[in-house]
Amino acid sequence: MNQPRYAVYYAPPAQSPLWRFGSSVLGYDAETGEECALPALRRFDAERWREITSEPRRYGFHGTLKAPFRLADGRSESELEAACTRFAAARAPFACTGIQLAVLGRFLALRTVTPCAALDRLAAGAVTAFDDFRAPMSEAEREKRLRAPLTPRQQDQLARWGYPYVLDDFRFHMTLTGGLDEEERGLAEAELAAHLAGSGADGPLIVSEVALYKQENGPFRLIGRYPFGS
Repeated sequence: MNQPRYAVYYAPPAQSPLWRFGSSVLGYDAETGEECALPALRRFDAERWREITSEPRRYGFHGTLKAPFRLADGRSESELEAACTRFAAARAPFACTGIQLAVLGRFLALRTVTPCAALDRLAAGAVTAFDDFRAPMSEAEREKRLRAPLTPRQQDQLARWGYPYVLDDFRFHMTLTGGLDEEERGLAEAELAAHLAGSGADGPLIVSEVALYKQENGPFRLIGRYPFGS
């Protein structure tokens, strides 16, 4: 299982307030591959904050469209890049309502203020368009996914698409923390809410490209951006 993993994600433009906000929270810029300064923290020291964000840091700041996968036999990275180009070229930019902080189970994430049908369609298209590039899951990967409480439909989607939270079960989000207990989650929520309010990152979500991420020996890196309609 030493092959690289790839994922098709939504990534905000590199110079946007939203990208700067997310990368700062995680302490990692997936485009440059470098650590970046954490936000000013009042309730946590830097060491604890890095522990809290260690899991999402592995993936870089993003919103999942096609979840991480290894390449199927006979498929190449250059073919995947070409498929990303074609996928993006057939789509037009769109905007969703503003971004807000949300509690999702035990972790914190950013979500759109209201549901965005165009974003749901984009994700559904990515799930199906790139599935020919996905190698089958290993038994260890399958067992890990099945430890979560999945509905029968989600179990079927895991078997068909390699990920349970797709299509009707897709909920766009951009993860900011790992799982936290109630007390620490409340502290982290207050910390992030204050940081978000002063960042300029909570405006409309402009979606005008998709991004290809790759993981080899460390965290995922953004290796390509594919503008819509190009």
